[in-house]
Amino acid sequence: MSLISKWLISIILLIFFIDRGFCIKCWNCRSSYDPNCADPFDNTTIPVMECDEKLGLAHLPGTKSSMCRKIRQKVNGEWHYFRDCAYLGEAGIQGDERSCLMRTGTNNTIIEYCTCNSKDGCNSSSLISPVHIVIFTLSYISRFILNIFS
Repeated sequence: MSLISKWLISIILLIFFIDRGFCIKCWNCRSSYDPNCADPFDNTTIPVMECDEKLGLAHLPGTKSSMCRKIRQKVNGEWHYFRDCAYLGEAGIQGDERSCLMRTGTNNTIIEYCTCNSKDGCNSSSLISPVHIVIFTLSYISRFILNIFS
């Protein structure tokens, strides 16, 4: 393997691991304050925040957020949505982020709790991480350069 190819592979791996080293970013909103927080989700007025910048949980000191969450709650016939960082549990149900935990209660109460950690902003309907686009582009460029020098 040539020096150039080793160098390019090292850069690509470094970028990939730098992306994994930073905390996850999640949408942070409540539909009671911003109707765009509800589904269908419109993130034009909603901030995405780095979860390590949030204060931890007072009752669980030292606990850091590692996931995003979306809570959909129906109380007395009215739907409410919450999107935020999540501190405990696992992403999805048995690792499947497309699955959410659903609970029902008295007085027509329904709660759907979804968690994810696959990418920044995963607690929305869709978001493409710019870092993943950069990784793909650099991979393509490095392959192109390797073909030229081979």
